[in-house]
Amino acid sequence: MSEMRDAAMASKAWPFEEARRVLKRYAKAPPEKGYVLFETGYGPSGLPHIGTFGEVARTTMIRRAFEAISDIPTRLICFSDDLDGMRKVPGNVPNPEALAEHLQRPLTSVPDPFGTHESFGHHNNAMLRRFLDTFGFEYEFISATEFYRSGQFDEVLLRAAERYDEIMAVMLKSLREERRQTYSIFLPIHPETGRVLYVPIKQVNAKNGTITFDDEDGTEMTLPVTGGNVKLQWKPDFGARWAALGVDFEMYGKDHSTNTPIYDGICRILGEKPPEHFTYELFLDENGQKISKSSGNGVSIDEWLTYASTESLSYFMYLKPKTAKRMYFDVIPKAVDEYHQQLRAYEGQDLKARLNNPVWHIHGGDVPQSNMVVPFSMLLNLASVSSAEEPSQLWGFIQRYAPDTSPESNPDMDAAVGHALRYFNDFVKPTKTYRLPSDLERAALEDLRDQLKAYEGPRDDEALQSIVYGCGRERFDPLRDWFTALYEVLLGASQGPRFGGFIALYGVEETVTLIERALAGELAAG
Repeated sequence: MSEMRDAAMASKAWPFEEARRVLKRYAKAPPEKGYVLFETGYGPSGLPHIGTFGEVARTTMIRRAFEAISDIPTRLICFSDDLDGMRKVPGNVPNPEALAEHLQRPLTSVPDPFGTHESFGHHNNAMLRRFLDTFGFEYEFISATEFYRSGQFDEVLLRAAERYDEIMAVMLKSLREERRQTYSIFLPIHPETGRVLYVPIKQVNAKNGTITFDDEDGTEMTLPVTGGNVKLQWKPDFGARWAALGVDFEMYGKDHSTNTPIYDGICRILGEKPPEHFTYELFLDENGQKISKSSGNGVSIDEWLTYASTESLSYFMYLKPKTAKRMYFDVIPKAVDEYHQQLRAYEGQDLKARLNNPVWHIHGGDVPQSNMVVPFSMLLNLASVSSAEEPSQLWGFIQRYAPDTSPESNPDMDAAVGHALRYFNDFVKPTKTYRLPSDLERAALEDLRDQLKAYEGPRDDEALQSIVYGCGRERFDPLRDWFTALYEVLLGASQGPRFGGFIALYGVEETVTLIERALAGELAAG
């Protein structure tokens, strides 16, 4: 084994831990199908949301980790359950009332309310693929509609008919008494209305591969289980899909975890080994509620990309996947700055530390250098005190601070400037509240102003930070009260940047003027 593979096999980073579990499946012999299959599922009942992206991002991280410890080829499939009947009309689409008559029809048979695609299912699938393509994921897309109708699922569906009683026994254990009376793993799709029917099944004929049932009008009908005439209920569908495709790994949210024995049991009954699983905690919105794709709460992928880079979102997804996390707009600046801190740290790390660094997993080992010469949080403060409306205004400060940079030579920094201006105007500006200084704070601010007036040294973060410390050290206990005062009096916020760095970026003379305006009461007066 190479040094790289040895280090990867020993790494405690969670993607490597998961990858080693997948590799154990083939300790005795490589997979007969010739590759290891990773899968993510997508229910396209609403617009794709950030949790869906998280599944693909995290699965990709595990896939990359697997490729670092094994030479077995890999595939990643994104499977869309678009043959599912539309149970309710999503609230965040145009003309929702027009969809009401299509309830219970497969999503690929429901008209697209946006008017851009063949169906609502096709529209949501296209959005999912566009989002995933934005991040450069390598994946293969499979539509359940196509999977059922093309015959790719037929062999397993016929096997399910043969082993119907065994699969039903697994399912019935998990159902309430009233549901057991009418439940079947097979849902017929009415050949005339196109609706997915939740009706009792009168007979399953394993020899002919058919089911017989009375439709909603009482008419007895017989349909083949193959060719897209029938779909499986969602829990049996999980296990059957694993069996049909030979899935080796799939992750899903904590809300699925109680169903794992059901999925696994059905996969085994159908003759295949269940995949390895990874259960992640759910994302929460600003109120601590689970993010839902149908209600559209939380942050969407497009919204995140309005204010930050794709890499910062991948970084957020890497962190503590087994811990429930608030995912609202206020997490974005921290994610951006921590991502770049990790990029800078990566350059000086040894192999072991690099494999534990989130950026290795985000970039699959091909880690770029950070060229964020100014942190995102600092850009927000700069936008605040300078009243900048255009990127060129912020660039004026940046180029005084770092003369070798420019929008042309540093496009990532230029993108961050645009992101910061949008974020400031949408989230920071409306909440800014300045206050007047106390007598103690006023004395410290006057001292800082006078020392900055007399300062003739370079625009050096550390030298300026030393002056800031000196003005507060003897006056404030704890010292953080001094920095809180600086943020609340000068920046109108409860938190802020390393203040010496802020002065170096904004300018010594400009900071003197800012302090004088605060002392005169101009900032608090609005």
